[in-house]
Amino acid sequence: MRTDIESRVQAFPVDLSAYFNNTGATAKSDLARGRLNVWQNSFPAEELPDAGIFVATSVPFEFPAIGPGRHDNIRCAGQRVELPAGRWDWIYLLACSERRSEDVLQLHYTDGTVDAEWLRVSDFWPASPPHFGEVEAIRCEQMHFPRHIQPRVGPRIWQQRVPVPRQHDLAALRLPDNIAIHVFAMTLVNQGLG
Repeated sequence: MRTDIESRVQAFPVDLSAYFNNTGATAKSDLARGRLNVWQNSFPAEELPDAGIFVATSVPFEFPAIGPGRHDNIRCAGQRVELPAGRWDWIYLLACSERRSEDVLQLHYTDGTVDAEWLRVSDFWPASPPHFGEVEAIRCEQMHFPRHIQPRVGPRIWQQRVPVPRQHDLAALRLPDNIAIHVFAMTLVNQGLG
C-alpha cells in the first residue's frame, strides 16, 4: 500500500541520447569498439538491460540502446545538459568510473543562479565495494577486452544521486570535465513536498 508521500513522488527519466559520445558496451563480435578506459574495456551488451525504461531500486531510467555503431554513454567533458525546467529534489544517475572519481557538476537554475555539487562515482571494476555509498544497479558476469572476453570479472554500473539544494526551477546541469566518469542514464526526482 502506497503512502500519501509515496504517491506524490515524481520521476522524470531524461533522454540523454543527443549527448552520448562514447561506447561502453560491445557485442562479442565487436569487442574492439569499447572505450570505458585506456585498456578499451567494455560491458557485454548481452548482459545489459534492453533499451527503454529500466528500474534500478525504485527509480526508473531511460536505458540507452546498445549496438554496433552506437554510442551509449556520456564520457564527461563539461557538457551542458538541458533539463525540463522544474523543481527537482534529486538527480539520479546510472554511472561508472575508470577508477573512483570525485568531481564537481554545476546546477543551473532558471533565475540565473548556479550551484556546485559533488558527483562521486566508484570504479566499474569489482575490486571493492562502492566507495561513495552508491547502489549497485547492474552487475555483469564478464568483461570485454579488445581481443578477448574475461569471465567472472563482474563489472558494475552504479546508481548514484546528487542533491538539488535550491528551491528554484532547475534548467540545466553541466557535467564535470572528467573523462573517467561515464553516465548511461539520468532521472530527475521530485518528492512532491514543496
